[in-house]
Amino acid sequence: MAGTPFGKVRAAAAGVRLWFSPARIRSQGETPDYRFSLANERTFLAWLRTALALVGGGFAVAQFLPDLHRSVRAGVAVVLLVGGALVAARAVNHWVRVELAMRRGEDLPSTRFPALLAAGVILVSAVMVTTVAVGWAG
Repeated sequence: MAGTPFGKVRAAAAGVRLWFSPARIRSQGETPDYRFSLANERTFLAWLRTALALVGGGFAVAQFLPDLHRSVRAGVAVVLLVGGALVAARAVNHWVRVELAMRRGEDLPSTRFPALLAAGVILVSAVMVTTVAVGWAG
């Protein structure tokens, strides 16, 4: 059943419920050295700052660039806002995965998300540089 779409949804829902259940996380494995848990938390907070910066950038583009063509302004703003939401969700997910791996004595999970985030920022930057250079006024 785990391979079915319904099973995948149930597994994802169980993972999200784990985000809000620190007691369930603490009940697994052994307590890691607090320095590692604090490092994991600092990484989580850095991801949240990135998410807030993306959301702030989305609002800034939407509100403070009235001369920019409406479709370009809306597109860049939406990409930044959605990106901020995705980064925040991924931050929690990554924090839980790392905390569980440390408690279980497993290897830390790998992720492609930083590379995807960097590619997204590069893409938005390229669009904005092109927009400024060409001067797409609306």
